[in-house]
Amino acid sequence: MAVEVVDNFDWDNLGASQFGGNYTAEQRAEMEQMYGDTLTTVQEEEVVKGTVVGITDRDVILNIGFKSDGLVPLSEFRDLVDLKIGDQVEVFIEDQEDSNGQLILSRKKAKIKQAWKSIYDALENDTILEGVVKRRTKGGLIMDLDGVEAFLPGSQIDVKPIRDFDIYVGRRMEVKVVKINAAFDNVVVSHKVLIEKDLEKQREAILNNLEKGQILEGVIKNMTNFGVFIDLGGVDGLLHITDISWGRIAHPSEVLQLDQKLNVVVLDFDEAKKRISLGLKQLTPHPWDSLPADMGVGTKVKGRIVNVADYGAFMEIVPGVEGLIHVSEMSWSQHLRNPQDFIKQGDVVEAQILTLDREDRKMSLGIKQLSEDPWTRGDFGTKYAVGSKHNGLVRNLTNFGLFVELEEGVDGLVHVSDLSWTKKIKHPSEVVKVGDRLDVVVLELDVTNRRLALGHKQLEENPWDTFQTVFTPGSVHKATITEKNDRGAVLELPYGIEGFAYPKSLVKEDGSNAENGEQLDFRVVEFSKDDRRIVLSHTAVFNQQQEEDSRNSKFTKKKPAGGAAAQGEGKLSDLKKPTTAEKSTLGDLDALSALRDKMMGTERQAGEQKLAAAPKAAPAAEAPATEAPAEGGILAAVTGAASAAFDKAKEVAGEAIDAATHSDAFNKAKEVAGDAIDKVTEVAGDVVEKAKGLVAGDEAADKKDEEKA
Repeated sequence: MAVEVVDNFDWDNLGASQFGGNYTAEQRAEMEQMYGDTLTTVQEEEVVKGTVVGITDRDVILNIGFKSDGLVPLSEFRDLVDLKIGDQVEVFIEDQEDSNGQLILSRKKAKIKQAWKSIYDALENDTILEGVVKRRTKGGLIMDLDGVEAFLPGSQIDVKPIRDFDIYVGRRMEVKVVKINAAFDNVVVSHKVLIEKDLEKQREAILNNLEKGQILEGVIKNMTNFGVFIDLGGVDGLLHITDISWGRIAHPSEVLQLDQKLNVVVLDFDEAKKRISLGLKQLTPHPWDSLPADMGVGTKVKGRIVNVADYGAFMEIVPGVEGLIHVSEMSWSQHLRNPQDFIKQGDVVEAQILTLDREDRKMSLGIKQLSEDPWTRGDFGTKYAVGSKHNGLVRNLTNFGLFVELEEGVDGLVHVSDLSWTKKIKHPSEVVKVGDRLDVVVLELDVTNRRLALGHKQLEENPWDTFQTVFTPGSVHKATITEKNDRGAVLELPYGIEGFAYPKSLVKEDGSNAENGEQLDFRVVEFSKDDRRIVLSHTAVFNQQQEEDSRNSKFTKKKPAGGAAAQGEGKLSDLKKPTTAEKSTLGDLDALSALRDKMMGTERQAGEQKLAAAPKAAPAAEAPATEAPAEGGILAAVTGAASAAFDKAKEVAGEAIDAATHSDAFNKAKEVAGDAIDKVTEVAGDVVEKAKGLVAGDEAADKKDEEKA
């Protein structure tokens, strides 16, 4: 067909009449309607149905009634193996027109959106969904519900605990939606609820026919530390660990296994809480009923320690028959406080039955009864006789003393006051500690009450017998202040002995106070052997001489410058003269005082030499040899009485002279002083004669010894 070419075509005329201007208004409207019916109005993020109009190697071409066709990747149609042109599928509109003018569709997103809709509908309407188990995860399984992943917990897979989750991977399972977390797009499903519905009728039948004492068959479905759970066919019961065996077991796995079938008896049933208590050991007789008839108190038995507590241990004689070994029945020793120190769990020991109650099924045992009680031994009184010496182990320390174990079951108390002769010990820890060995001597023995009094210081000779001759009242010694407080000061004297000085006795001659650590001269004020107490004074060292000078000055005759006696003054001899010339004078008393000082100094020197020569630890049990009284001791006793009389005479005479200074009382004072001097001089005279006789006897004895030599 030839095409005629028109030269000089009038395009302007054509434009003037407009393109399609030959159509009438009715024709134009009809044509627009026909074209509009071929187009569909769509919006993004909607799910619409499309028709497959073409299939390529990579894409599927879909017509959704829009002005252009859309493309969907072929990989999203893997589940539709027989896809062909003309099939209709649901797709999701992602974009009406991209930068290339192409309509973007997605079948995957359409499936996910539809799946979420189905999931919400299933949760709201309690309907069942079907999915595929994709993989296992921690605590459960992951399922695919039409493109949406859901979590199936292990506890929701079955009514029985599942130990192997891998067997469910790849299976199709029916589930119910139990929870949706929209914020995180998490879905939790359960397969167990579907099974429970089937078991509900079976459970009701079992519970309606359940009775105490009924024997049922079940399967162990779960095992814990406190027991096992048994599936009785739709309902679970608890078999407590104490009801598994008559004997003690640490864990149910020692006698039972998972999935094991066994017969159990119903012990209790709580209908309200749907709880069933089961028992296994109740199907066999109690071991207490099969104990030998001749087993009784005193019978020796052997068994295994199954439990150790703070108060004792339990020994299993046969499975289901146990006896308590109290901690006090494990050893004769009184210091066994923890059973773990003696026996351990699992040990096989032998014991003796102490009490047996078949009715209450209780038994007490003892181990120490298999050995002899040391307090009842025949040689006990001889071995631990008063005065016997021993070496023991320090077991315990208290505020009042310490306990020493001499042998197993034999303990004795060493009082804190029996640790040292010289030191004041406040607590035994100052001397010993627990675990040390200590030498002691028996002081008292009471077998009936099982009491033994021991001493440590008695191993040495009592030094206070010698101290009495060294630290005599009035003697002066060097001492160091070791401790000082408001009540006074503690002094360290020679030979390790301690003394005490009151605060007023610590004033020095210059008026200052002695301080801690100073070494000064102290005069003995008081000595008590029984109380082991020495009271000293530093002030008395320099004050005593002043007092003696002051007293002696009262006996001195005072004359005026002209040689005449002053008014109110007179001689001591004028007060009252002795009636006989043989009586002692004041001059004799002065001589006697000098003799006393000399003799007491000799006795103190002998005591010091004895302390220096004495051994440090003389055994207390060895009695010291009897010695004759020392000469110095006799003379000291005589001169001591004379010295007291002498001091008293001075005191009375001084008071008399002081009273005589008043003229109106001179005669009275003269009479009083005279009587006092008569009495004192009489006594002093007798003492002097006795002292001279003793001295003469001593001199004669010495002379006789020299002649023999």
